[in-house]
Amino acid sequence: MYAYTDFDRHFVRARAAQYRDQLQRHLAGELGGEEFKPLRLQNGWYVQRHAPMLRVAVPYGELNSRQLRQLARIAREHDLQDAGQATARGGFGHFTTRQNLQFNWIPLDQSADVMDLLAEVDMHGIQTSGNCIRNITSDALAGIAPDEEVDPRPYCEILRQWSTLHPEFAFLPRKFKLAVTGAREDRAATDWHDIGLKLHRNAAGEVGFRVAVGGGMGRTPVIATLFRSFVPWQQILVYIEAVVRVYNLYGRRDNLYKARIKILVKAEGQGFVDAVNREFDALLADGVTPLIPQAELDRVSAGFKDPVLATGAAAQAAGEALPAYKRWLERNVLPHRLPGLRAVTLSLKRPGLPPGDVTADQMDAAAALAERYSQGEMRVTHDQNLLLPWVRESDLRALWLDAREDGFATPNIGLLTDLIACPGGDLCALANARSIPIAAAITERFDDLDELHDIGDIDLHISGCINSCGHHHSGHIGVLGVDKDGREWYQISVAGSDGSTLSGAPLAGKVIGPSFAADEVPDVIDAVIATYLRDRQAGERFIDTARRLGSLPFRHAADAVRRSTATVA
Repeated sequence: MYAYTDFDRHFVRARAAQYRDQLQRHLAGELGGEEFKPLRLQNGWYVQRHAPMLRVAVPYGELNSRQLRQLARIAREHDLQDAGQATARGGFGHFTTRQNLQFNWIPLDQSADVMDLLAEVDMHGIQTSGNCIRNITSDALAGIAPDEEVDPRPYCEILRQWSTLHPEFAFLPRKFKLAVTGAREDRAATDWHDIGLKLHRNAAGEVGFRVAVGGGMGRTPVIATLFRSFVPWQQILVYIEAVVRVYNLYGRRDNLYKARIKILVKAEGQGFVDAVNREFDALLADGVTPLIPQAELDRVSAGFKDPVLATGAAAQAAGEALPAYKRWLERNVLPHRLPGLRAVTLSLKRPGLPPGDVTADQMDAAAALAERYSQGEMRVTHDQNLLLPWVRESDLRALWLDAREDGFATPNIGLLTDLIACPGGDLCALANARSIPIAAAITERFDDLDELHDIGDIDLHISGCINSCGHHHSGHIGVLGVDKDGREWYQISVAGSDGSTLSGAPLAGKVIGPSFAADEVPDVIDAVIATYLRDRQAGERFIDTARRLGSLPFRHAADAVRRSTATVA
């Protein structure tokens, strides 16, 4: 895991001190709300439905136990609910689909103190908001996946350092997101990002990037367009600068809904590609943006060396025959590129808490598991879980017992209840409808592990509004909250894909008719699943059946359980 240098630490602490000064001037009335707004947003501070919300950057999803313990302290001491709010619940963090962590109840007058606490453990909220290059995301199995061609983490770190407070790209037309993978399977959903990067080797064995541009969800879901199949790694900053510079120059600033780069790529087509390539050639010729030196890649890569740990054969205890343990091994334990090691997912999908939520005590418990079993390191996954990357096979049974004690051992990874969801209308000011009660109702409906395992692999994604923070477009089943005359309604879609091997080529799901009332959604999901179970062929997963059948059978099944007469398209 990359270790901050003295320069890195000075940078983050200076930024925290700058924010404290800005906050004090705002609280004293010397800096108005509109003047203060872009300053707080640049540091990850939103004003949400009930209270300020802080988004903490977890670069490419890597987190250590010391950092998680500090996040637990922040949750315990500063994330304090307002007892006057019926929906309030404080003292927790929420892991997002973009590998960040959010706090929802920190009073603004305590925000500078929280920034100092984050800086103590080399963390911050810089550029987790605003129209800038956001947190760089990656494959949660980066550096350990058996199918990986090139470890993307050193390149992610270089991209993070290059993009942080880049003076030219601090006020883009809209937010800008990059995802990077180095594996054959795309577990980072790269084609759904503004820029998606895939590391690979060419025929000569040289390392470079496949670059796709203009992906995104939201009001207009678009799959990224391939711009170049191979950009040498030394030139990748130059190529990204060319893309973002052309976008910054020509992107729409007069219409919020048409400001993302995906709209520009779709509208201009090859003309935009040509403009980027001309800018790229000009930057290379001028030498304005430097190539990445080998020495710098070597320096950063040194932070990602494999830990030195002894491995041994898995313990052959009699208890291994327990069905619960077998299911956990099947669902929560993943292969590793190093013999004798495994990657283990700690499930954050369990009854009583929204997907991705962890209390302060649970953060401390997860940190202890990482210290005991994974060299003090963990990853935040795209699916809002935590992953331990360095677990010995011989420790699996002991880890299962401890994880079960802490509530992290639900054997549901990849199953229906391993759903992802945004905070929705309970917390987010932008949401049209609540996500958390829908997720809870579905989890309660499908509480039988035997049934879940019979249904098999399936991605269910829930968003509380069209901004798609819950990635509903890419769900095998997607749920989108919409508002109609002050009431909450939900669109259901099927056959979406994030681009992983399980899901196939990236694709936006097909909406199956008019929306449903909130209390109808569990019945609709039940009907959709029943249609799959009835019509699936041998060996077919839900996504296979949905693509073979098309949306019509699922629409008929959903309409059959509709009770409301007033519907919204």
